[in-house]
Amino acid sequence: MRKKQVVVIGSSALTGHDSSAYELGRFIARSGWILVSGGRSGIMESASRGASEEGGIVIGILPFDTFEGANPFCTAVIPTGIGFARNSINVLAGDVVVAMGGQWGTLSEIAYAMQYRKPLVCCTFTGGWAESIAGLPVAPGIHRAESLEAAFSLISALLS
Repeated sequence: MRKKQVVVIGSSALTGHDSSAYELGRFIARSGWILVSGGRSGIMESASRGASEEGGIVIGILPFDTFEGANPFCTAVIPTGIGFARNSINVLAGDVVVAMGGQWGTLSEIAYAMQYRKPLVCCTFTGGWAESIAGLPVAPGIHRAESLEAAFSLISALLS
């Protein structure tokens, strides 16, 4: 049976929400799901570290054409060589997408999530595009999580 896959999207810069991303990664791994991200630093690395330390599977889908640049917590690294166009692949790889903060790359992933009709959990407590998009009546499929516990509950419900 295929394991469920949770895509975590967010800024590659340090945001002040790295501990929340770490706890999200731990939750994903403890739940028996696979964590998928862009495989880089910031939110992606913090979530990857949390999942890795819980013994989970962590997949990083890189924009580069080599394995270089992946965070050290990825179990598997997929270099795409297609730059930010890889954001489409990131989103397609998930049963659920979770947005934490985010800048322009995250916004493109949010748009792909809406186009592909992927359930999207926006962690509004992390600011960035996750908060901004969740406040708009854009489309069904956007779920607001105003706390980490709310995010855990929403992800569990969406994957059940």
